[in-house]
Amino acid sequence: MGHRLDPYEEAKAQLRESLDILGYPEEYFEALAVPERVIQLKLLVRMDDGSTRTFIGWRSQHNSALGPYKGGVRYHPDTTMNEVIALSMWMTWKNSLAGLPYGGGKGGIRVDPRRLSRGELERLSRVYFEALSEFVGVDVDIPAPDVYTNPQVMAWYYDQYSRIKKGSFFGVVTGKPVEIGGLRARVVSTGLGVAVAAREAASRVLGGIEGARVAVQGFGNVGYYASKFLSEMGASIVAVSDSRGGIYSSKGLAIDEVSKVKQATGSVVNYKGVEKLLASSEVLELDVDILVPAAIENVITEENAERIKARIIVEGANGPTTKEGEEILTKRGVLIVPDILANAGGVIMSHIEWVNNRMGGWISEDEAKNKLVEKVRTMFNSVWDYYESKIDRDKHNMRAAAYTIAVDRVVRAMKLRGWL
Repeated sequence: MGHRLDPYEEAKAQLRESLDILGYPEEYFEALAVPERVIQLKLLVRMDDGSTRTFIGWRSQHNSALGPYKGGVRYHPDTTMNEVIALSMWMTWKNSLAGLPYGGGKGGIRVDPRRLSRGELERLSRVYFEALSEFVGVDVDIPAPDVYTNPQVMAWYYDQYSRIKKGSFFGVVTGKPVEIGGLRARVVSTGLGVAVAAREAASRVLGGIEGARVAVQGFGNVGYYASKFLSEMGASIVAVSDSRGGIYSSKGLAIDEVSKVKQATGSVVNYKGVEKLLASSEVLELDVDILVPAAIENVITEENAERIKARIIVEGANGPTTKEGEEILTKRGVLIVPDILANAGGVIMSHIEWVNNRMGGWISEDEAKNKLVEKVRTMFNSVWDYYESKIDRDKHNMRAAAYTIAVDRVVRAMKLRGWL
């Protein structure tokens, strides 16, 4: 794949394109490109063998014009400060596009959590959130799960914060276990949102989702649930992959069976009865109708864009397509449903959970899922209408439409508040 691209540079390029479309002055670029605060943390953690290891963590608080910062925390060995800043900027646009009362935030720790024991992971999580405790809060900054974090990690965050602040602050994090204020629907929400966005795109490009051949790169939470819901909608999931490789079957995969194998063995490649095994990157280049990159950023680049055969790309991951790769795909007529639209289901459900916590419990799981589905459909329709009516489609694509709507709302809020 070549050198690893800087996601912050990608995010800034996307921002500049939107500002150019809107006709805003250059001074707005710096006002929106630079995060309001970036916190770097040195985390000293006692390991099971008695030694002490030092980890580095970050929290980027990009923009609060629309409300408190909102975004997940990822644990990954390749996490960098610039990646966290870029992700926080994307969260600003995602929350804005969804019409949520949130700004953008994101956190990360440079660690491979798979190499830690449960006890070490808990101690790391508690140290991280204690260090962040003066910078987060129910009306300040509300973290959530992301790559390699989950409801259990959120439970540790919530408990550590409640110990420090001496109270029960359920809304300080979302994506929590049901027993302490979470919603069961939060686990499925991002994947469900991806599936709904794919269905809406397919209705416009393919004539419908039924029978559409789908490849999914990344079979974690988002990839699994996107696959599951798309299968239930009538699509055929012909390929999935994880960090160890991919599997392909022209007849379609039994998604729940694949998931069981992954849970039991650690990888989808151990699933029997497939036609062939693939490298994870090969899944991107299969002859399918819809491609869902649901792993990490910068997997679709100028180096492989010409080999991608899908007619629709639905970005389950954050920033999986570089600007250079996107330009190639756009010229070829490939529809890209951008991340800030496609994977907004997680933060939409987080907002429902946050409101539910503050109201003392008000919504059922089915109601929560129905609200998410309707929200994603509404978002897609608004972006599609803007894309068709107000965007020069010879120069710009659906991402530009989504970003332009989102950026304009943030700018207007900043003006109303006297920041610009």
